[in-house]
Order: sequence, then C-alpha cells, then structure tokens
Amino acid sequence: MNTLIVIGSFITVLFLIEGAYSVWRIWRSPEKKKVRQRLGMLSPSGLEEGGSDLERQTLASEVPWLNRLLLRMRWTPKLTILLEQASIQRPIGFFLLLSLLLAALGFMAGFFIISKLLVGLCLAGLLGTAPYLYVLWKKKRRMAKFERQLPEALSLMARALKAGHAFIGALKMVADEMDEPIGMEFDKTLWEINFGIDLPEALKNLSRRVDCPNMRFFVISIIIQRETGGNLAEILENIAYLIRERFKLEGRIRVLAAEGKFSAIILIGLPFLVFGLLSFLNPKYIGVLFTDPIGHMMIGTSILLMILGVLVIKGMVSIRV
Repeated sequence: MNTLIVIGSFITVLFLIEGAYSVWRIWRSPEKKKVRQRLGMLSPSGLEEGGSDLERQTLASEVPWLNRLLLRMRWTPKLTILLEQASIQRPIGFFLLLSLLLAALGFMAGFFIISKLLVGLCLAGLLGTAPYLYVLWKKKRRMAKFERQLPEALSLMARALKAGHAFIGALKMVADEMDEPIGMEFDKTLWEINFGIDLPEALKNLSRRVDCPNMRFFVISIIIQRETGGNLAEILENIAYLIRERFKLEGRIRVLAAEGKFSAIILIGLPFLVFGLLSFLNPKYIGVLFTDPIGHMMIGTSILLMILGVLVIKGMVSIRV
C-alpha cells in the first residue's frame, strides 16, 4: 500500500507540474496564439482522409514531446474536428493535460483526504471526463444554433441568386451578414475556394466540419445541381421549407412528449423526496438502510431500477424526425 501511495503521489505531482507548464506556455505568448488562429482558418480539415489539397501543420500541444506523441495517434484527427465543431481554439494537448490534472486532484481528494480508494477512483473518473463533456456540450449548443440559422441562410442565398448574383456571391452574403457559427463556417469555405480548392470539395469540407444532417442535404443538392443542372434558387427554397417544417414537427413532438418527461421527473424525484422526509422525521428508521447489508442491497437495486426506468422512458419519448 505504501508503494502505491508513493507512485500515485509522484504521478500526481508530475501531472501538476506538466499542466502548470503547459498553461504558462499558452498564456506567455498570446501573439503566437492569434497567428495560429488566423492560419487555422485556411484549412480546418487538413487532417481528414479525402480532405482538400490545402494542408496545414496541426499543433496538438504546446509541449513538443506531447505534440509529437499526439500527432501519431489515430484518434487525434477526430478530436481536432470535435474541437473545431465546438469552436474551441485550445489544442488537444491542453485538454488532455487538464483531464489528467483534474483526475489526479480527484484521486488525491478521495484517497488521501477521505481515505477511500474507490472514492478516489470515482472522483478521478468524474473530474477526468469533465473537459471532454464540456467540449461535447459546447459542440452540441453550437451545432443546434447552426441548424436554426440554416433555413434563413438558404433563403438569403435563394434571394441572392434570384437577384442575379453568382453562387459564390450568395455564399459571401451569408458569410458577411449572418452571425456565428454559420457566418464563420461559410467564410472558411470561401477562404478555401479563394485558395484554389474546387467548389464541390470545399462544400464537402464544410459538411465534414459541421455535424448537421441538413447541411449534408444542402451540399449533396448543390453538387448534383452542378452536374445535372436545374433551378438552384428553387432547390434552396425547397430545402429551407423542408427544414422549417421539420422544426415545426419537432416542436409538436416535444409538446406531446412533455407529459412523459414530466412523469419521469416525478418518478425520479419522489424516492429522494421520501428519503429526505424520513431522514428528518425518523432518522433511526431510515438509517437501517446504511447499517444493514440487506439495506445496501435494496439501495443498489433501487438505483439500478431507477436507471433502467429512465432509459425506458427516454426511449419512449425520444422520437427522431
């Protein structure tokens, strides 16, 4: 046990020093950070297979040895795209070191302060995944906003085409007049086109950067129209109309599923409410659950059944359109 404590302490201190050094390097040179952000606008999809010819050197970490190690990993391109979808300018190494740092702090808090190895491991797992969950949350919020902006952007492009503008000019209007994120993403597409990438390839890169099914429909429609011909303005108007109708249908489904979600909240919160009341009114009665082995089994079974019930209710009220 003493050997395990020494090894854990050494690893924790190492992660603390490495994390502090990485943060110091990032904050020491804000000018270099701005330059990397401007260069990153040129080719957001350089790591992907089948991407454009416009390649760039990806910086996965400010720490040289960690940067070389991460660039050899197969999951680095996927995480790079995830950070771009979340519009986070920090490199992958920053979040990796932050996860290790938080996991080490959680392990120290659970094992050394509470003196429970299992508690330390649980805290390490929870805190270690916190940065990844934060990135997923930012990506989901940004992609939802992008999807809400897409019908308006398509309608704007359709009006621009009817007014006599070229398709590139319609893209520029969206990039100039629409807010982030759709304005930024269309601006990146224009950068790629201006640097010599074909329009279909630049649109494919746009669909790779944006995790939105409606955007894929838009890109496929543009590519097919360029090969077969047709009224592009009418195609864009039809896509915008279908997206708006889909939003209306999703709103109706949310209203109909609200009763099931509210029932799930009540069923989940009721056991905790009863537990709190019994703990206040009769602590000895409810304390048997924590002192008797059968009580431990009942608590574990109850939590498992609650999780199963939540999954079942979620499956019933979640309807994909």
